[in-house]
Amino acid sequence: MTEPTPTAAGAAPAPAEKQDFIRQIVRQDIASGKHDAIRTRFPPEPNGYLHIGHAKAICLDFGIAEEFGGRCNLRFDDTNPAKEDPEFVQAIQDDVRWLGFDWASLRHASDYFAVFYLAAEKLIRQGDAFVCDLSAEEVREYRGSLTEPGRDSPYRNRGVEENLDLFRRMRAGEFDDGARTLRAKIDMSSGNINLRDPALYRIKKVPHQNTGDAWPIYPMYDIAHALGDAIEGITHSLCTLEFEDHRPLYDWCVDKVDLAGNPELLAPLAAKDLPIEAAKPRQIEFSRLNINYTVMSKRKLTQLVAEGLVDGWDDPRMYTLQGLRRRGYTPGALRLFVDRVGISKQNSMIDFSVLEGALREDLDARAPRRMAVVAPLKMVLTNLPDGHEEVLRFPNHPKDESFGERELPFSRELWIERDDFAEVPPKGWKRLVPGGEVRLRGAGIVRCDEVVKDADGDVVELRATLDPESRPGMDGANRKVKGTIHWVGAARAVEAELRLYDRLFSVPDPDDESGGLTYRDHINPDSRVSVRGYLEPAAADAAPEHAFQFERLGYFVADRRDHRADAPVFNRSVTLRDTWAARA
Repeated sequence: MTEPTPTAAGAAPAPAEKQDFIRQIVRQDIASGKHDAIRTRFPPEPNGYLHIGHAKAICLDFGIAEEFGGRCNLRFDDTNPAKEDPEFVQAIQDDVRWLGFDWASLRHASDYFAVFYLAAEKLIRQGDAFVCDLSAEEVREYRGSLTEPGRDSPYRNRGVEENLDLFRRMRAGEFDDGARTLRAKIDMSSGNINLRDPALYRIKKVPHQNTGDAWPIYPMYDIAHALGDAIEGITHSLCTLEFEDHRPLYDWCVDKVDLAGNPELLAPLAAKDLPIEAAKPRQIEFSRLNINYTVMSKRKLTQLVAEGLVDGWDDPRMYTLQGLRRRGYTPGALRLFVDRVGISKQNSMIDFSVLEGALREDLDARAPRRMAVVAPLKMVLTNLPDGHEEVLRFPNHPKDESFGERELPFSRELWIERDDFAEVPPKGWKRLVPGGEVRLRGAGIVRCDEVVKDADGDVVELRATLDPESRPGMDGANRKVKGTIHWVGAARAVEAELRLYDRLFSVPDPDDESGGLTYRDHINPDSRVSVRGYLEPAAADAAPEHAFQFERLGYFVADRRDHRADAPVFNRSVTLRDTWAARA
């Protein structure tokens, strides 16, 4: 591991230089003179919201460019208009900026449709592509299997002029959806099925959000991705491991079209005021992010929303970036998590506790402390006069004086946690019992004198005595008392909705259907519990998305949609400790 650079007294040490294999490749390419400027891209498809797996790709794509003085484009892979929506486009831009990144240029694959079309005609003229009349089902039959070679399409040997004529008629909208495709002419006996004459264009008469009805044909992902990278002069095209088998096709498209060597193909870019910067990119694959207790299939996330199993794409239980943000996850926590997971070519499963640990570490440093009660039980301090109120001063952060102090109202009547009292205490109990003493955080020692119950026998109130000589700083405060509990002064307390979120799934692998169950059957019934509680006033006044540690309870964030100072709504982001370790 690289040692941190020595720094001046009091300065934070410089972060260690990252040594993953991709950064080593980039350093070698710069040192050898292969590239004088690094260019990357983040290429999401706008057919859903980004999830936490995309955070790893975003941090890598933008991080590499940032670290090596390069540039990273945000390019939407909008080649399948039937599933795409401007709502997703906007959300993706919000997510990238929220994580702390910005793009050098905002692009769309649709910006290059005219270039892709000219490239396809070039492939036809070279004898590297042909128009095929086989149906999708017939193409599958001809493709062969992992153990058997495929068979040539009966249309594979069409002449160049016939192929050009048919392709131009596809472009003109003359044929029905699915009637014909343009296919690459590579090798139907290849051991890599991706090279068995893959489709390059299909007929799809669906309006496009950017180009309207201009195109009745759309390029397939493999050619659009490869040529999009080449058009933008991408030096390092970073993809997850499932694209490793596609790399030969990626290179085939780049080399056979050779945009850098055929600038006439780039002429349509001038109409969009886009620069001419074509070059040969290199695709590099890395392992995707897998976390237990989650599903990250875009299809399943979509189903969770569509079936009403969650409260939308930004439900705080969802592992979309919008959901994590609303839950209270911070950009710093996600970037710390990605750093800890690292970059490799080995697929592995990350324990959910690593994600929660990154959030705890980030919020421990940045979140001010406040007091709140989620299961209120009234305590009356009978030796204080009726209407007694005073103001106590508390530090906003016990580890950082720069956070300053706040005033906390203290009154004769308090709210404490119901779980901090037990009539019949279990073994090892250190909190309040009838006749027992406990320390009220920052206020002194109290003794429980009386337990008040309702007609059903439920405890509704405790009556207690406050030791006036036990305030912090007094000699009486040194008296040994086992437990300390938190409280909120009832006179100035603000009632709030507190949403106690937990993991959405109750099993480590919700995708496992071997027992006849699906991920739907593994939804944790306690993943969202809403209660009415009380806050100190300084918490209720928080702006949306402001995070606190509610002492002894966990880290909470003011909901970005529903929170108001006069009707506070707080989401529990994470508990103070891992409550799942014992269940494993």
